[in-house]
Amino acid sequence: MGWTMTLKDDFGVSAWTRHTGNFLSLFLLISSLFSIPAHSDIVLSKAHHFSWKAGSWGQCVGEVCGSGGVQTRAIWCVHMEGWTTHNSHCQHVEKPESKRQCFKVCDWHQDLFEWEISDWGACVLVPFFSNELKMRTTECITAQHGIQRRNIHCVRTSNRSTVSIRICEFFSQKPPVEQACLIPCPQDCVVSDFTTWSSCSKTCGAGLQHRTRHVLAAPMYGGANCPNLTETRTCTNSVDCPVAEGEYQYSLKVGAWSKCRLPHNKDAVLNGRTTVDFGVGSNENNSITTQTLDSHHQLRHHQYHHNHQAQAHIRYPMSWELEVGYQTRHVRCARSDGKNVMLSLCTKDTSPLTFQACVMPKDCQTSDWSSWSFCSKTCRSTDLSPGYRVRTRIMTQIPHGEGKQCPALEEKEACNIIGDLLPKCPRYTWRTTDWGECRIRPLLGQQDRRRANISLLCGGGVQTRKTYCVQVPDDSAAHYKKEVSRPVNAWLCDGDDPPLAAQTCSVPCQHQCLLSQWSPWSACLHENCKEPQGKKGFRLRKREVLWESSNTLGTCPHLMEFIPCEDPACYLWQTQQKGKCIPTNSSCGPGTAVQNVTCVDAEGGDVPDGHCVEEPPPTEEACDVACSTDCVVGSWSSWSSCSHSCATKTAEGKQSRSRTVLAIPGKDGKACPPAPALQEWRVCNDHPCSVFYWEASEWGPCTEDASSKTNETSSRNETSACPVGVQSRNVSCMRMNAAPVLSKRCLESSRPETTRPCLFPCKKDCVVTPFSEWTACPASCLPDNSTAAMQSRYRIIIQTPANGGQECPDTLYEGRECDSVRVCPVFRWRMNKWHSCTLVPDSVRRGLSGSGEACGNGLETRGISCVWEDGEPANMTECLKWAGPFPSQIRECRVACKDDCTLTAWSKFSDCTGCGGSRTRRRSLVGRSKKKERCLNAEMYPLEENQTCPCNEFLSQPFGNWSACILPNPPVFESLHGWMRHREVKECGQGLRYRAVACVDQRGHLVNPVLCTDSGYIVEVCHIACPLDCKLSDWSSWSACSSSCGSGLKIRSKWLREKAFNGGRPCPKLDLKNQVYEAVPCNRECGQYEWRTEPWSICTINTVDDLPACGEGVQSRKIRCVMRGTASREDGSPDDSMCDPEEMPPRAQVCYLACPNDCVVSAWGAWSNCCPQCDAGSARNRSRQILRLPAVENAACPDLVQSEPCLLNSTYFTYQYRVSDWSTCQLSENAICGQGSRSRLLDCVQSDGKTVALQKCQQFGLINKLQLLESCVVDCPVSCILSDWSPWADCSHTCGTQGHSVRTRRILQEAQEEGRPCPSQLSQTKPCSIRPCYMWLLNDWSLCAVEGAKCGEGVRRRNLSCVVHWGNWHESPPPQPVDRELCGDVLRQQLQQEMEQPCFVPCPGDCHLTQWSTWSSCQLTCLEGRSFESTGRQARSRAVIIQAMENQGSCPHQVFETQPCKGGKCHSYQWKTGGWTNNERPVWCQRSDGVNVTGGCFPQKRPTTLRHCHPPCTKPFSHCTPSGVCGCEKGYTEVMTSHGFLDYCTRTPGVDNSKKADVKTNSGRLKPRPSQSNDLFSEWTLRPVGPDGRVKLWVYAVAIVGFIVVLFIATLSFLICKPSKTSKASPPPQKPLTLAYDGDVDM
Repeated sequence: MGWTMTLKDDFGVSAWTRHTGNFLSLFLLISSLFSIPAHSDIVLSKAHHFSWKAGSWGQCVGEVCGSGGVQTRAIWCVHMEGWTTHNSHCQHVEKPESKRQCFKVCDWHQDLFEWEISDWGACVLVPFFSNELKMRTTECITAQHGIQRRNIHCVRTSNRSTVSIRICEFFSQKPPVEQACLIPCPQDCVVSDFTTWSSCSKTCGAGLQHRTRHVLAAPMYGGANCPNLTETRTCTNSVDCPVAEGEYQYSLKVGAWSKCRLPHNKDAVLNGRTTVDFGVGSNENNSITTQTLDSHHQLRHHQYHHNHQAQAHIRYPMSWELEVGYQTRHVRCARSDGKNVMLSLCTKDTSPLTFQACVMPKDCQTSDWSSWSFCSKTCRSTDLSPGYRVRTRIMTQIPHGEGKQCPALEEKEACNIIGDLLPKCPRYTWRTTDWGECRIRPLLGQQDRRRANISLLCGGGVQTRKTYCVQVPDDSAAHYKKEVSRPVNAWLCDGDDPPLAAQTCSVPCQHQCLLSQWSPWSACLHENCKEPQGKKGFRLRKREVLWESSNTLGTCPHLMEFIPCEDPACYLWQTQQKGKCIPTNSSCGPGTAVQNVTCVDAEGGDVPDGHCVEEPPPTEEACDVACSTDCVVGSWSSWSSCSHSCATKTAEGKQSRSRTVLAIPGKDGKACPPAPALQEWRVCNDHPCSVFYWEASEWGPCTEDASSKTNETSSRNETSACPVGVQSRNVSCMRMNAAPVLSKRCLESSRPETTRPCLFPCKKDCVVTPFSEWTACPASCLPDNSTAAMQSRYRIIIQTPANGGQECPDTLYEGRECDSVRVCPVFRWRMNKWHSCTLVPDSVRRGLSGSGEACGNGLETRGISCVWEDGEPANMTECLKWAGPFPSQIRECRVACKDDCTLTAWSKFSDCTGCGGSRTRRRSLVGRSKKKERCLNAEMYPLEENQTCPCNEFLSQPFGNWSACILPNPPVFESLHGWMRHREVKECGQGLRYRAVACVDQRGHLVNPVLCTDSGYIVEVCHIACPLDCKLSDWSSWSACSSSCGSGLKIRSKWLREKAFNGGRPCPKLDLKNQVYEAVPCNRECGQYEWRTEPWSICTINTVDDLPACGEGVQSRKIRCVMRGTASREDGSPDDSMCDPEEMPPRAQVCYLACPNDCVVSAWGAWSNCCPQCDAGSARNRSRQILRLPAVENAACPDLVQSEPCLLNSTYFTYQYRVSDWSTCQLSENAICGQGSRSRLLDCVQSDGKTVALQKCQQFGLINKLQLLESCVVDCPVSCILSDWSPWADCSHTCGTQGHSVRTRRILQEAQEEGRPCPSQLSQTKPCSIRPCYMWLLNDWSLCAVEGAKCGEGVRRRNLSCVVHWGNWHESPPPQPVDRELCGDVLRQQLQQEMEQPCFVPCPGDCHLTQWSTWSSCQLTCLEGRSFESTGRQARSRAVIIQAMENQGSCPHQVFETQPCKGGKCHSYQWKTGGWTNNERPVWCQRSDGVNVTGGCFPQKRPTTLRHCHPPCTKPFSHCTPSGVCGCEKGYTEVMTSHGFLDYCTRTPGVDNSKKADVKTNSGRLKPRPSQSNDLFSEWTLRPVGPDGRVKLWVYAVAIVGFIVVLFIATLSFLICKPSKTSKASPPPQKPLTLAYDGDVDM
């Protein structure tokens, strides 16, 4: 099924035809459309109160498109007043239909028609409903309501023809035709105040004088028109005019010159002259003479004309010719009353000039417009600003005479305003190269390389990189990847901060480890306790790594040491807790004791008994219970310390223990053992002194792993990661302080690994950016003899090669000559000979003046053409562009008349007498002219002329200040795009400084500085002092440890020797003594020496006779002061003073040797521990056991338990950990900064303040939670990094003394710590050479010149003069005139200016207009103080001057004009009033800027200027008061009527008429104003004084009531505030003195 559409333009009917045979004519559709009533509201009356109202028909709806659609509308019943009511109030019969059939348009029909909508029209005021103009009675506050309309049509989309609106309404609702808008309030014309009155027009008799005002703001938006700008009044002089003087004045009045025209004979025959017509629109009188370039010349100059092929169709002139015509003017004699009279009354002997020669007008001719340039906006940016494009045309004929001036030669229009179809604008971002190598700056004390090897430095350093700007690649432009990675100018990225150019880095130092103490030697163990083999084992000890440096160079020292041993045992039987000895048969004698037997490992932990291989010891052990007569021996003491730490061939370690006899045996008792049996010795530390350990060398370099080659090959395509290599090292078993030994001497299971995987160094090729774009070549042409222009490009190394990668290219910078720069063509003007002097034709001269002599002033012309350098003709446009100023084509001339003065030609100038002198030339009168009086006038006919001699001597004057010292520039490439090359700042040495030179000639005129110096500067060598860094001394020696016992710090320091100067590296943070220090922890052993005791001697008892040696006795022992940790048998014991005397144990003690049959107890055991958390009354105990019972059962044994109170620092002590201060951050030996560690030491402190061994705190179960070691960082000194200097910018001024050139650099990295600081000078300024500033100076308009007459139409002119100045117009020396050639083409400049203006000189009695007033200030149309427009308006006006009242009928109308302006202000207007004077006051309107104006203020709000009383004050001694009511004068009192009006004025009683007593009354009479008091009372409604001057009774009543109220309030206050009585008055409290102290010393 298809559809076709036919269109009938006659009726605007569209029809659709269906091919299936069902033809549907659109006529049915249109007829159904137009059958609808045009109105939507149907109002039917019912009893004239209620009616039906119908809404508009809705859209046609239906299931299918076609004629089966339905339209509906709403129907409702309304009252005549407009409110809706129930439908029953309206007649049902008259109810309109609410549904009807319609044609539903198909969806595809919508594509055939559309709404065509015009722009909104201007906003116009809504007219009054009554169509009457009414005066504004209310003030417009902000704006007025207006309406704006637009045109809406329904058109066909195919041919844009208009059809019925109802068709488009089927598809969419008709857009609104009108909309409301706002128009600013009407603005009346605003004029200034009047000027002062002019002087009287006549010096005698009656005359006129006037004053004027000017327009400040023109009326807008329906505001009131401007009032008269002129006021005129008559004036009378005291001097009467002489009777003999004529009544009228006569003035020769000339009209304007007519248009220049040719004589009649020249209209037909052009006398052989050739004129040029330049195309369409030429004058018919001009013949067409055009030339084109011949093919030969086109071939010769093909290179130049290749660029002009686009304009080949334009035909340009080849020469210019001018014609001379004539013009005339009317001359009449005007009387002062405005009437014309006989010409003879104005002219006597000479006839006025009525004709003159002139140049025939030549209109400016231009070429066709060129093609539009490319749009400046070529991409879609975020600012949504449009671009612009330009087209130009060139001038092909300069205007002459009154020809039309040239139109605009350039046209600009917006383009790509929306820009949605444009590609996105390129974005630019910073990119960086790879980081450079890590460089370490030496410390301030290491800068002298003779004192420190810089290559050994390690630790923290600084590495730098370069930044450059690139274009961000666009996802939609993959083929631009190479272009966008090119470096571009850095200013394209100026909006973003560049990435960091420096960062901290680290050079690995020697490995550092902090290790713990060695653990005790273990027992002899198998190498592998899980699988014990052989009879050889090892004893070992370990230590731990407390802190390890983070670098990978080196390893920590060995952590395990071994000693070979025999008969190793990983598990041993251990017996514990021997039980009480139980006799076997009786209460004493042999018995057994039970003991616990457990299997333990090397650490002492319990393990299953199966781990112990040997037979377990018995669980019962034989023992003896002493009988009452047996000898009793005490238990064994603990083993003494071993005498040797290891066994050698000559010595071995031994230790002993002993026991003592506690009771001697009785008769038949068991004897005591012999003395040797009381002491035992055993071998200890029997291991050899040879200690072994594994020693590992440092890891070797990472080498390629042969085993992983195959894996690497297979995975190389999958990943670009560097291959995995292997590192190896040597591991050998070392004897302590000896050479390597066999590996079996060391524990094989703890052998360090010898290989490990590593990342094989990647092969890094050099990566460089693509070359940047070539720098632009000059867009303009160059002279033939100039040096060739160069262009360059560069690229940047992003990644340097490493590990055998490809090397970088040698060329990073390229330069070449520009190929496309063309040489400027050379054209020149060719001038023809001057034609003969052309006068006004004879026929014209005879007809106007009757003179037949062909003489007088005329004009002569010459033709000019354009030629190539070789003389070949060229288009005139080429010379306009390339040949410089075009020569003059016309000049004035004169054909001598008979009566003219004749002179000889000028002689040659005389010789110059020297520089600055003058030369002279002369001429003389000839013939009869010598006798003519007027010829002898030297002013009109000078006979001698002087001229200043040219001088080529110039004076050089230094000007301005010296520039800063500028160092030499780096090489060319390094200075290009200067943000890329980073370097550390240390600038000093020899440079140059510049000072500009002003070159002046002998007249003081500024000239080109090249005439005085080659460069325009004075250049002087200068020096920049090098920076001096802060210098510190060497480290002092270490101080003693800050703590005499325990942990502390020892310190060394450096002190300041020289401060930093001139930007040197600053000193580190110094203390008050100008020192820096380093602190390390130290420890002084508190128990470095200890008391060592030997066993007690035998208890010595003094016996009498043969009594048994028992009872109390004395025993002694030896005590020595020895160094802790040494063997007891070593000689060289120190003096006893080295040990603490308070801790010295007793050398002797009382002993007790029990007698037979006595009770024997053991020695006291250890005291139990005191509980620090327990109560203050707690105690500690110790006990002993009965070793032998007494023979007598009832005999008492000594106490077995002993107690004593727990007293802190006496019987018990508490312990706690204490740490020392942190050390300073410790680095590796050769490190300067970076990662390090700081440490502190741990002490165990007794509660009495003594430092004890750490084991004490460990014995009490204290856990150290304090951190003793932590990492720290020493900040690295980072010196300031700057970019290179940018290239020198162009001079800020092209001429004068104000020009300077600037170059800048930016900070890429701020200085940190002790780095070299950034200099303050980030920009440098250099003066530019002082070139003279030449400019055209447009002089003021001359007075209106009426040639040959007194008044009438004239011309005022102004001239162009060429001046030279020093760049600052307002400073001395002022601009000075010079030759015009220095400013350029004067004729071309005159074409751009208006050099002549017609003017009018009024004749006496003429009514005329004033000159234009100056433009008013720019004023905006504003709403509520905000601008309604983007541009403002300013106005100027001309007022009418009346010189004679009888000439008012011929007066012109006053005029004003407006123009748009920028930078305007919003003004408001407000009425201002002055003070009242005699019931009058001034009222004026003032603008918000303080200017008094007329207009602008709302008239209905004008304050009154007169003050009136109603009814008038006609009573004697009365006057109108400021409040508008009648009052009496001073000395009189008002007597009012019952209606409140003044009845009469009566004299105030008590006022005397005498001069002494009535001064005020007299003054009041002299100046009839009421007194101040009467004025006050006169305003009161209740008057206290009656008409007779007496005080009224109610005043007395009010006074009495007031007195009673005051008395009541005073009594009540006394009763409330009365203080209570006290028995004794206390003095008032004194105010503290300090509160009143004001700082005075006297207090």
